[in-house]
Amino acid sequence: MTTLNQKNKQIEKQLLEYYLNLQYPVTLYLDPEGGYVVQIKDLPGCLTQGETLDEAIANINEARELWIETAYEAGDEIPLPSTDDTYNGKLLLRMPKSLHRRLAEKADGENVSLNQYIVSLLSRG
Repeated sequence: MTTLNQKNKQIEKQLLEYYLNLQYPVTLYLDPEGGYVVQIKDLPGCLTQGETLDEAIANINEARELWIETAYEAGDEIPLPSTDDTYNGKLLLRMPKSLHRRLAEKADGENVSLNQYIVSLLSRG
């Protein structure tokens, strides 16, 4: 016979398992002093490092699990992973008329649309 306490623990475990199985995007940076820094931006403060790429990935997986378990036990909200659906590729940008004119003239000189020209400038850096 299963007690209510045992059922609650099973439900809690299933809920915790749900969060632990979520796939969060990971951001990887080269550390100027060597190694890698890895961050999960969706989980504030979930950050680690490693000397090798494999070590950094193993460390961020452990940090993610600890972050989720700690938040879950504390009753804190656990954010869901962000997706590319957040971004639709459209951006409204206000700029001085003089800059708009210069960009439009440059785009015309390159025989491309203003949008294509601005995207190419942004892509370069």
